[in-house]
Amino acid sequence: MDVEAGKDSGLDDDGKIKRTGNVLTATTHIVTVVVGAGVLALAWAMAQLGWIAGIAIMIAFACISIYTYNLIADCYRYPHPVTGKRNYTYMQAVGAYLGGTMHVLCGLVLYVKLAGVTVGYTITTSTSLVAIKKAICFHYKGHEADCKFSNNPYMMAFGIVQIFLSLIPNFHKLTWLSTIAAITSFGYAFIGSGLSLAIVIQGKGEPTSISGIKIGPGLSAEDKMWNVFSAMGNIALASSFATVVYDIMDTLKSHPPENKQMKKANLLGITAMTILFLLCGGLGYAAFGDHTPGNILTGFGFYEPFWLVALGNVCIVIHIVGAYQLMAQPLFRVIEMGANIVWPHSTFINKEYSTKLGSVTFRFNLFRLIWRTVFVIVATIIAMAMPFFNEFLALLGAIGFWPLIVFFPIQMHIAQSHITRVSLKWCVLQLLSFVCFLVSVAAAVGSIHGIAKNINKYKIFQYKQ
Repeated sequence: MDVEAGKDSGLDDDGKIKRTGNVLTATTHIVTVVVGAGVLALAWAMAQLGWIAGIAIMIAFACISIYTYNLIADCYRYPHPVTGKRNYTYMQAVGAYLGGTMHVLCGLVLYVKLAGVTVGYTITTSTSLVAIKKAICFHYKGHEADCKFSNNPYMMAFGIVQIFLSLIPNFHKLTWLSTIAAITSFGYAFIGSGLSLAIVIQGKGEPTSISGIKIGPGLSAEDKMWNVFSAMGNIALASSFATVVYDIMDTLKSHPPENKQMKKANLLGITAMTILFLLCGGLGYAAFGDHTPGNILTGFGFYEPFWLVALGNVCIVIHIVGAYQLMAQPLFRVIEMGANIVWPHSTFINKEYSTKLGSVTFRFNLFRLIWRTVFVIVATIIAMAMPFFNEFLALLGAIGFWPLIVFFPIQMHIAQSHITRVSLKWCVLQLLSFVCFLVSVAAAVGSIHGIAKNINKYKIFQYKQ
């Protein structure tokens, strides 16, 4: 079917119902995924790095992200960025441009990252729910009260909610959820920044340094190094939406070309992200200095107004309810597509059932119901075993940054543009890739060290904050 026929029949060039997404909706999806609760950990990251390195690294990550995500946008179609055949997933694009081996490697990294993000979101949600309860406790019992609560009940409750939401099969039906999540993400980012700004304006801000927390009696040189590595991982995670970039692009209408629309959305989304990063990171560090908590809304740098602290955490929870699905849906889809290919005649895998609840008809599939439920349960159990906010976010950032945001986009661009090996441009691109590889390795090592250190301190499943 050609493009003109698609126009006349109400179908796109691939025979699917016309997509209606645009730059605004794509930007909304990007903001929802990128401006996650990890933004509230950036003050801690800034405290480890200091003003010069902290600001420079945030801006550098943003510039690299804009460039490489634009390369990804050009590879949505193969072989030509405007007239070629669509790649519906990141894996498919890597396979088309780089071949089968890279296709498999990309899939391994991509879906491990997606699964890990759902664990991270579960940890973050429970941390915020506990913070709401602690804010109320501290307000009525005093700041020195023993207000510690287990995260486990909140993780289980969040898991139950996600089981129900996970039964929504199509990504494009989640636009309303994405919009609400995007609004609340700005809400808690501005609440955290505003409370930090209030402390600075009142002259109560703690001393800061251009090199971050100083080595001394409370911080060895070795711990400083590990913290710096972890901080880079936190910033790397905050820059990432590669796991769902093609799901976002696959919602865009065909005219103007998808790659041009996505490039505008990349610029808008990442610019908004960077402004928020600098606000939250800079103001949080200016307010708390060397004592900056891992999360400025849950680490209780603020006690009052308690209702505003609680509201900020409510916004985090609402945001993550939507963001969890934006990240999980592509993983659900690829497993279900694979099962359909392997067992095309299985009733258990392919048959759809209908049931009515009043005047509303629900459709469900047994395999989808069971597999998605089991996945959410497993993710919740892992989160309960390792509920360490900063370290887990840093590990996720390290896993995904170099391969998904730098390596694969650069290699696809080289293949698409037929860049000559060992030419100047080829060498510059490979140098960029290598430097980012070193950053990812350092962040991964730092985060794993932090997780191991914390696990030795706490009994499994008995963590309280």
